[in-house]
Amino acid sequence: MSRNVLLQILGGTKSPAHLRRLVNLWPPFLGADIRINHIAPDMKAVDVEMKLRSWNANYVGTHFGGSLFAMTDPFYMLMLMANLGRDYIVWDKAASIRYRKPGKGTVRAEFRLTDAQLDDIRGKLKTLPKYEPTFQVEVKDQSGEVVAAVEKLIHVRKKDKDKVASDAPPAQPRSGERVQPTACPEASEGA
Repeated sequence: MSRNVLLQILGGTKSPAHLRRLVNLWPPFLGADIRINHIAPDMKAVDVEMKLRSWNANYVGTHFGGSLFAMTDPFYMLMLMANLGRDYIVWDKAASIRYRKPGKGTVRAEFRLTDAQLDDIRGKLKTLPKYEPTFQVEVKDQSGEVVAAVEKLIHVRKKDKDKVASDAPPAQPRSGERVQPTACPEASEGA
């Protein structure tokens, strides 16, 4: 499996650094001043931060809760997609956030994915049609105190091989095969 599956999905970029720059320009992140500082080459570690600005503060001058939540949104799904490869379907299914204290200054979140977690998912999907692991991440302030705790529920399943085959373009008729013509809706409307 290529290390850069996610990079290929998102336009064929050549490196995690390029992906980082592209995601940092994604409008929801750009508007909230959410920045990815680091993406590991194997997509098993992502570090994100958000500085407190007038446009991402709430009415009492601390980090807006929606922005705290947004800074944790896509990463575990993207990390799993990149590490499991194209034979798996991965979706964010649910999430919850518990605010621990007001966020002031710069806040950070560190996402980590281990080989043991990946092995567990692959192992479960050998016998189960789907698996929905949970992942936790903490948003911390500059002193390391937890501002918010987020739990993500991710839906993972293997792609149905029959479905993958049915998504392929139809085969061309072989020599001597007859093809049944189909009615053209535009032609029948004028008749």
